[in-house]
Amino acid sequence: MGTVIASITTSVDGYVTGPQDGPERGLGIGGERLHYWVMGGPWTYADDGRDAGGMHGPDKEFFDELTEGMGSGIVGRNMYDAAGAWGGSNPFPGPLVVLTHRTEDQPGPDAGFHFVDGFDAALLRARELAGDGVVALGGGADLIRQGLAAGVVDELAISTAPVVLGGGKRLFDGFDQDVDLEIRSVHHSPYATHVRYAVVR
Repeated sequence: MGTVIASITTSVDGYVTGPQDGPERGLGIGGERLHYWVMGGPWTYADDGRDAGGMHGPDKEFFDELTEGMGSGIVGRNMYDAAGAWGGSNPFPGPLVVLTHRTEDQPGPDAGFHFVDGFDAALLRARELAGDGVVALGGGADLIRQGLAAGVVDELAISTAPVVLGGGKRLFDGFDQDVDLEIRSVHHSPYATHVRYAVVR
């Protein structure tokens, strides 16, 4: 089986979205700043990052290393909906499993999405699709907590944006397990510090 890597971006105070996140504002109020590193600079929901310049430098180096060998990914339904289903087409390398209780609105096969109910079933499907490749857990926070709680995450990558949001959804809200991590690599840019951790078992 391939490696399972969970990755997400947080604020310095541990939020993965600002307040009032949803389909029109996927990262919540003020949450765009979390993904300056993804867009290559400041952006707004109104321009959807078109003028930010695109990922570059240490941010792109981190992202390219992280996604190398990716065979499939898993995201939660909230992330899928908040991203507007990425315009109806999977933008990531490899097929994307969407963890959802509402599987009846599965898009067509050419979209690259697979709707699956239940974490264990989603992971099994993602492993089947990935073959020997990496399975990426891409968020949201609840999905990553489930993966860590189940003991299936081999590596955790956290990008910390230099911002304090003061509210929103926290990455480890309600998570009560003790997990040891070992630093594997660190990249940083003006927009984020990216740390890849091995999960010690």
